[in-house]
Amino acid sequence: MNQATTGNKGTKVRSDCTITVIKTNDKAIKIDLTSKVMPIYGDSIRKQVEEQIAFYDISGIHITIEDTGALPFVIAARLEAAIAQLFKLSKWFIPRIIAENKYQTGKDKFRFSRLYIPGNTPSMMINAGIHKPNGIIMDLEDAVAPEKKDEARYLVRNALCSVNFYGAEKMVRINQGERGLNDLEWVAPYYVNMILIPKVETPEQILAVDNKIDELRKKHGFDYPIWYMPILESALGIENAFSIAKSSPNVAAMAIGLEDYTADMGVQRTKEGTESLYARMRQVNACKAAHIQPIDSVFSDISDMDGLLDNVKRSKKLGFEGMGCIHPRQIAIIHQGFAPEDAEIEKALKIYNAFEEAKAQGKAVISLGTKMIDPPVVKRAETTIKLAKELKLL
Repeated sequence: MNQATTGNKGTKVRSDCTITVIKTNDKAIKIDLTSKVMPIYGDSIRKQVEEQIAFYDISGIHITIEDTGALPFVIAARLEAAIAQLFKLSKWFIPRIIAENKYQTGKDKFRFSRLYIPGNTPSMMINAGIHKPNGIIMDLEDAVAPEKKDEARYLVRNALCSVNFYGAEKMVRINQGERGLNDLEWVAPYYVNMILIPKVETPEQILAVDNKIDELRKKHGFDYPIWYMPILESALGIENAFSIAKSSPNVAAMAIGLEDYTADMGVQRTKEGTESLYARMRQVNACKAAHIQPIDSVFSDISDMDGLLDNVKRSKKLGFEGMGCIHPRQIAIIHQGFAPEDAEIEKALKIYNAFEEAKAQGKAVISLGTKMIDPPVVKRAETTIKLAKELKLL
């Protein structure tokens, strides 16, 4: 191979670039640059490319860059992906990890909303955190075309280092099987918070991720927690839900993918969801038994906000604690639907106050009115109060 091209181009593409690298027979390095921001940033783009080429210590190449306003982390990712196709790289050109991205998240963090971002579309990554989802998923799996999957790894890695996500949990959905385990090389050492594992059917798939991340910890020396969210997308996955949920202490939540599940069952997905009720209830029950969060599937009609809210309320009644988003406008509706209502908050406060009063009096039996209050009820009340405070409802 003497030529490689990476990136996206087209009239609707923004904040990206297309880079073509051609091997030549001489030692020269030639750079042809066209950019929509050439008068302001042309010199700095050229300087960045020259520094990156010097870092790799290669020569004899002709680089053509068509820029539509790409940020430096995007240009670096596109250039490295192209060079990696032509040369065997012994080191990676990794951006400095900004201080804002070094935060960690807890296993019990509220995960009402998680916004899917295609892993090869930088324009959607840059401002994703402004919409305030609980989590942002950079997707290396279904949202990336097969021929773009390798270069998407570089972009997602650089985004983890360089994009301010405003406190949203940094998530990456890896690919299936061996490719997915290899994806972890690009994300685990760079302060990712959660890995979404698609099409999980057996606990062994989770253990394979555990083993790979342990290997990467030893290699790179990081010790921050990385949580898992397996996604059940088949009849077999649903039948093995509890064993998957209990397979690793790093499993913090488990989701269901209803498009693939209904396809596997040979039925049509409906808004009412009766065709998937068994699967969703089995998933919720498995999660509750394993003390992890059950997360519902995405709602695919981004124009139907009333339908989304109805869906969220049904989901909450089944015991789910969050769902996926495919558009930023869905985030607020999902937060509204999963938030505790005034009556729930009032009841939780009464239960908690009764518990505290009984404890102060040394009573072993706690009652509220004519009803006895047991520890699980108190724990649920404490969760509701904690959530209400986080959402500033208290």
